[in-house]
Amino acid sequence: MPSSPPVAPAKPGADPYAWMRDAGDPAMLAYLAAERAYYDQQTARTAAVREELTRQMSARMAPAAESVSWRRGNFAYFTRTLTGLEYEQFCRRPAGGSPAGEPEVLLDQNLLLQDPECGGGYVELGVREVSPDGTLLAYSVDFDGDEVYQLRIRDLASGTDTTTVAGRPERIGRTYYGLAWSADSRSLFYVVTNAAYRAYQVWRHDIGTDPAQDVLVFSEQDERFDVIVRATRSGAYILLETENRDTTETLVIPAADPGAAPAVLRERRPGVEYRADHADGPGGGEFYLVTNDQAAEFRLARAPVPGHPAGADGWHEVIAGATGTRLVSCDVFGRFLVVGQRRDAATQLRVIDRETGEERLIEAAGPEVALALGVNEEYDTPTVTVRTESLIDPPSWHDVDLASGGWRLRKRQEVPGYDPAGYRTQRITAPAPDGTAIPVTVACRAGLPRDGTAPCLLYGYGAYESCEWPEFSLPVASLLDRGYLYAVAHVRGGGEGGRRWWLQGRLDHKRTTFTDFIAVADALAAGQWAAGDAIVSRGLSAGGLLQGAVYSMAPRRWRAVVAEVPFVDAVNTMLDPTIPLTINEWDEWGDPREPAMRAYLESYSPYDNPPAGPRPDLLVTGSLHDPRVLVHEPAKWVARLRATSPAGADGPAGDGRVLFRPELGAGAHVGPAGRYDKLAYEAEVLAFILDAAGRDPGREAVTGTG
Repeated sequence: MPSSPPVAPAKPGADPYAWMRDAGDPAMLAYLAAERAYYDQQTARTAAVREELTRQMSARMAPAAESVSWRRGNFAYFTRTLTGLEYEQFCRRPAGGSPAGEPEVLLDQNLLLQDPECGGGYVELGVREVSPDGTLLAYSVDFDGDEVYQLRIRDLASGTDTTTVAGRPERIGRTYYGLAWSADSRSLFYVVTNAAYRAYQVWRHDIGTDPAQDVLVFSEQDERFDVIVRATRSGAYILLETENRDTTETLVIPAADPGAAPAVLRERRPGVEYRADHADGPGGGEFYLVTNDQAAEFRLARAPVPGHPAGADGWHEVIAGATGTRLVSCDVFGRFLVVGQRRDAATQLRVIDRETGEERLIEAAGPEVALALGVNEEYDTPTVTVRTESLIDPPSWHDVDLASGGWRLRKRQEVPGYDPAGYRTQRITAPAPDGTAIPVTVACRAGLPRDGTAPCLLYGYGAYESCEWPEFSLPVASLLDRGYLYAVAHVRGGGEGGRRWWLQGRLDHKRTTFTDFIAVADALAAGQWAAGDAIVSRGLSAGGLLQGAVYSMAPRRWRAVVAEVPFVDAVNTMLDPTIPLTINEWDEWGDPREPAMRAYLESYSPYDNPPAGPRPDLLVTGSLHDPRVLVHEPAKWVARLRATSPAGADGPAGDGRVLFRPELGAGAHVGPAGRYDKLAYEAEVLAFILDAAGRDPGREAVTGTG
């Protein structure tokens, strides 16, 4: 077994590790294998802790569980897991029928592991849509984690996948997320990607025909834009949405006329976004659109269907834009609109009666509790299902009466041996360098003293206007049991504070994300929430960039850093338009072909800025099949960190370890797919954190029930 870390060859040139760009190079594969062997050897001493964590988390995971159901047509659909199995079954029962009988299993993901095309014990679904008449299921599968899916169609009467009229399997390759059925269930619309993994085309397939005869419906030529396809909840229209970071265009096709040419709902204008849903009514009904046109934090408008004489000039405002309230979405449910909005770094749902104009607000118990719509596919419904959870409260689902606002509990997620009453969570704020109050959600065991002695895991993301709402997880519960504080920093670059929150942390303001995160850690220590010498940070993908940046900017702040599939080679990646997703990422990170933008990217890109002083322990992950952050990025970063370490490759003179865990087999951007595999992976990460922090003050609580 290796006792010292691998040394990657540094080749002549401006970038000595550029050769790693070819993941199929035998030298690169050998290097990755050596890194994995070194990681396994270095973490062998945590095997007992990993096993202990895995046992605890597995004991708290209900061996068999059934999701909340949702109605569509004559059936109630749901998913369930069975004891000992990694994956879900997708099932249904007649609506209103007894839940006691055995359901109809439409798709068992576990059985896909036996598929001849599945070679690595990995399977993930991209789409899963039942046809309007309830007789067919369109689903897509990925067997290695590269997010390139094969679309299949299942006859629900026979339980077998369909074939073409020529007898060949009815399968379509290189499809992506997004799918919509025609009203007659005889055609479906799907999305395909190009060689750079950009979703750029929508095709129509007629059931039973050779996919080679499929019809190209729309092709997006602008490489900055991605395409998605979906059906409106009303079932009347199919929407083709093409968008980049700040511009949208939507085309519509009547679901009853799948061969019709797409009509533009409103032509794209740079900087103008909108998202639509359809409401039925006279003249084809109308569309409701959430848009930032003339509203920085978005407004809600209604517009006639394309072809209506009023055209785009017929837009009417329903909700005006307001400072401090970011309108996000509008879901139409027959008589009612449910508008999603963010205010004070929390989600609210605003219900509007289309007939009377009466409004009411659906809110969670506090900003530390996440609130979201559940799965609601029925258009004409008097109630919607909402989901709530927090860092310490497992998910609960309630039915909310849209007319009265009354709540009725439907289900709480079962977590055997876990009692939320034994834990505490709250929302606090931390001052950023510019004085902005950064929201932070914290959780700990009840009774944990606030005396500056608790070790802490701080999590962050901060990009794409994405929100890190509080989420219950078994790994976090296990960490809290061991006396840790867990904190989520809602830094700028994310969307918790609205559109302005994102704008203040992107492009040439990106460093704000990093300084916000460091300020949160400083505030946790100063406020005696956590021990200043025992704060570990963690993030994934763009959150991995955050970890790489703060590792370089403030290495003495962290006891350890966990950077999962990190985007760390920002300049080189943004300069290479052949890398998947690069071109449509320029609107988030900037185009380094512009000298000023290149200089700004170079000022924080982790690959270009190894820490100058002593470094904390670092765990880096990557995946050979990851299409979002190619495996060469973390590999190059690790190689450069080892080469620039003042103590040598992995020396003891003040520098922590650098461990790289590449996934060499099947595996996705976000890690393993199976539920037990996910727990085993999380146990590895938590064991590294406990080992690196050298702090396990609550270990005696591990065997307790909470």
